[in-house]
Amino acid sequence: MTADTAAVLPALMVVLAAALWTVQAVGAQLECVDAARVGARAAARGEPLDQVRELVRSATRSDAQVEVSRGPERTHVKVAVDVRPAGGAAFPAIRVSASASAATEH
Repeated sequence: MTADTAAVLPALMVVLAAALWTVQAVGAQLECVDAARVGARAAARGEPLDQVRELVRSATRSDAQVEVSRGPERTHVKVAVDVRPAGGAAFPAIRVSASASAATEH
């Protein structure tokens, strides 16, 4: 191994770790979008709010924060999760969230 390769290798490892963390965050974001949609449809149908929260958590991570508000016209669901880098890398955790709404059924 040359000295140039030895000098560049740590930087490549950091770039690889950042790329993997980004993929993990995007995956969590997509899970939040899907879970929010599922929760909004269930809440708009009149499902009990505790059941809606459990349904949303089963569609994403169990530590997800779920907010449900049901009004006479619209039902809103917001889902948020904290994404931590795999392996405890030196990157901070970030919060990803998504929200969805549906017309409340009468």
